[in-house]
Amino acid sequence: MPRTNIPIFYACDERFLKFTIVSMHSLIKNASPDYDYTIYILHSDISEKAQKKTDALLQDNVRIIYTDVTERLKEINTNLPLRDYYSKTTYFRLFIADMFPELSKAVYIDSDTLVQGDISELYNTDPGEMWLGACHEQAMVQIDHYGTYVEKVVGVSRHNYFNAGVLLINCKKFRETKLLRRFLEKLQEYDFVVTQDEDYLNLICKDHILWLDQRWNTEVYCAFDYPIEEAHILHYIMVSKPWHYKDCTGGDIFWKYAAETCVYDEMVNVLNAYTDEERIRDEQVMDNLKELAKQETDRDDNYQHQLNNTVRAKDRVEILKKIEQFEREGRFGEDVEDDPPSRTLMPDEIEYGTKTVAQKVKSKMAFAAARHFVKSLIEDKKLIIKEIRGIENFKNLNSGAIITCNHFNAFDSFAIQLAYDAAEQPDRRFYRVIREGNYTSFPGFYGYLMRNCDTLPLSSNMHTMKKFMTAVDELLGEGHFILVYPEQSMWWNYRKPKPLKQGAFIFAYRNNVPVLPCFITMKDSDIMGEDGFYIQEYTIHVSEPIYPDKSLPYRESVRDLMNRNYNLWKNIYETEYQMPLVYDTDPDKAPKEVKTAQ
Repeated sequence: MPRTNIPIFYACDERFLKFTIVSMHSLIKNASPDYDYTIYILHSDISEKAQKKTDALLQDNVRIIYTDVTERLKEINTNLPLRDYYSKTTYFRLFIADMFPELSKAVYIDSDTLVQGDISELYNTDPGEMWLGACHEQAMVQIDHYGTYVEKVVGVSRHNYFNAGVLLINCKKFRETKLLRRFLEKLQEYDFVVTQDEDYLNLICKDHILWLDQRWNTEVYCAFDYPIEEAHILHYIMVSKPWHYKDCTGGDIFWKYAAETCVYDEMVNVLNAYTDEERIRDEQVMDNLKELAKQETDRDDNYQHQLNNTVRAKDRVEILKKIEQFEREGRFGEDVEDDPPSRTLMPDEIEYGTKTVAQKVKSKMAFAAARHFVKSLIEDKKLIIKEIRGIENFKNLNSGAIITCNHFNAFDSFAIQLAYDAAEQPDRRFYRVIREGNYTSFPGFYGYLMRNCDTLPLSSNMHTMKKFMTAVDELLGEGHFILVYPEQSMWWNYRKPKPLKQGAFIFAYRNNVPVLPCFITMKDSDIMGEDGFYIQEYTIHVSEPIYPDKSLPYRESVRDLMNRNYNLWKNIYETEYQMPLVYDTDPDKAPKEVKTAQ
């Protein structure tokens, strides 16, 4: 049986080869002997004489291949932004998938690294449909200048920005998505000058990252919360180089491996020759980088501003600005979009849950129209349901239930309807609680659906609300499902769960039925919408039902239900998006349920 061959890529020039040799030595020493390894060194100037330095690393299961990318580099050479300690070699990793069409995946490692773990474990990680595997860039999380820059300029959360120094590249997806071409197109659009190709990669691959254990890219410039011996890869980022600083974090580990190579004396000479003036220059380089990040953030024509001014629909841009404002001010219960003028729903205008023959016919027609509409949305890729997880929790319900869902656009109700359809509960109907104005005043096709597709409108009239509450009790008692949006407000494409209101949980307590918490996560698809924003792909998460604790007093039980629902949503958010749930809310304006930004 043939052994698995693991392709590993480095990129460097002749000047940096000695550091690459130390990294490769550590990788080979700690790699499982059960695999073969082909190490490719991408370069444009390494002489044959210098290449012979790596001969000592060769083993029966290790071969090293030097690959000249000069011709590839010519394709983009004039457009490459370069700054300070970066060189053109940082772009070489972008060529791997296209240059090696036989590879389905590969590992890329920066040369300023030290590998303590078994690299086969990283390679054997399945990226699935994700374009690459990577670790969070801790400099963006821990240093505010950089975090603000990537959010305001690149358009990626500081918590979901990856460091491109260690990558598990899904070569198949790189080729399918034409990632190199996308990169070349972005080069023409904007000159990212802070972290250069890393910015482009993060922009292009947003929402398509398999997040790896941080130990696979431990940045020694930043704080980390595990023993350094547990780091699978030490990454000496920025100016934290053990060959320049004797007190560099993890420097002793680096020198232990360096001493076992043919370049040790050469490395010691580099360390001894590094002057105080050069170290002062390093400090200035880092100060300049922070200042550059601030300048880019403050530019009126930075990348995000350009998109807002030229590509994106103005009304959507204004809504996003309003969401930022409302979040800062803690106004989570308010809509960011203006509803049509409303009027009061009077008790004689509606019979909740009771329908005449004519109303049943009208409802049947409305549902047929709604299903046709949803089908067309799906076919046109305007509604993309990627996956429904936990549908068994829906199927296993044997009583009426309150269904909760986060509210972020008009289509989220359709998504939950599809989950209900998938649960195959034909004898139990699915109702939606809607706002008064959506029933009395919403115009056009949506208004028609609001009035005829098993909706339960709220009302500002006390007598109508009595009928509403009676209907809710009866429908739940008959075993039906009622969808409630406990956040109360709708914020367009807002991914965080908002603080919840008590209404849904009062219904559940009153009727002693479970709450079925559903939370929809989203990610950018490859399809640009007419509004200049990517169509979102939805994953519907159906959690296990939660039941009222009747041993608690009424108010405590309701709050207990609400808190358990919120915590389930919070866990889904943090797990799926791989970031903490933090609201950018001014501390003096935040509701007590809201955790403000750190």
